[in-house]
Amino acid sequence: MSSIRVGVAGAIGRLTLARPEEGNALDVASAHAIVDALMEFEADDEVRVVLINADGPDFCTGVDLEAVAMADGINVGRDNFERDATDIGRIYMTIRGMRKPVVAAVQGRALGDGCGFATACDVVLARDDARFGYPEVRIGFVPAMVMAMLRRSVGEKQAFDLVMSGRVIPAVEAERIGLATRVLSAPAFSDAIERYVLGLAAHPAETMGMTKRLFYRLDLLSFREGIAEGIRTNVESRYDGDGPAGAPHTDTTEQSE
Repeated sequence: MSSIRVGVAGAIGRLTLARPEEGNALDVASAHAIVDALMEFEADDEVRVVLINADGPDFCTGVDLEAVAMADGINVGRDNFERDATDIGRIYMTIRGMRKPVVAAVQGRALGDGCGFATACDVVLARDDARFGYPEVRIGFVPAMVMAMLRRSVGEKQAFDLVMSGRVIPAVEAERIGLATRVLSAPAFSDAIERYVLGLAAHPAETMGMTKRLFYRLDLLSFREGIAEGIRTNVESRYDGDGPAGAPHTDTTEQSE
């Protein structure tokens, strides 16, 4: 049985974690399948937004250590550990490298690399029962790869507390510190998710791609370089080489959802 389900409905690429009996924990096969699906969505011109959700009560409880160990075999060495970490890291890098926005819909537990999976996404919509955390330190591991994303999302002090204490926080606190984008009530969760992703999908794909590219590229630039890059992107989005691009007037009215 596949560990994920993949489909396209209209302009939405949908990736569902489908191992609820295992807390949707990631293993080698699922990590490869997730990256393959994301790359297919990126190459599909009909897909404008990617939604990642999960079956069952939990979003993702981390890495399935038992399944990974079985896949590695009895003689587990440094190369095996490096390969396993690289497989998970590729998920994070693929999401950040895509031009299309990736939305995570999180219910229940998002722990360890499962929390990292959500953090890697551009938007995290959390059901009010969601819980987030990086408990690796409690079992002798280091939440290593996620720190690069976590420090950018919540700030240095909050990030340090989360990775050093290993505590698991509720959705409302995750929203307050910036780990979740917004919290949605359980009864309205599914409908609110659909409204959100359909709202994004109504935007021009090219300008969404430019916006995401610039947003993350700014991590690598100084303030002066960021302004210069913004000028170039501004011009690129308004002029396509044959004349002005887009509509002469853009409605920037704030959306409620």
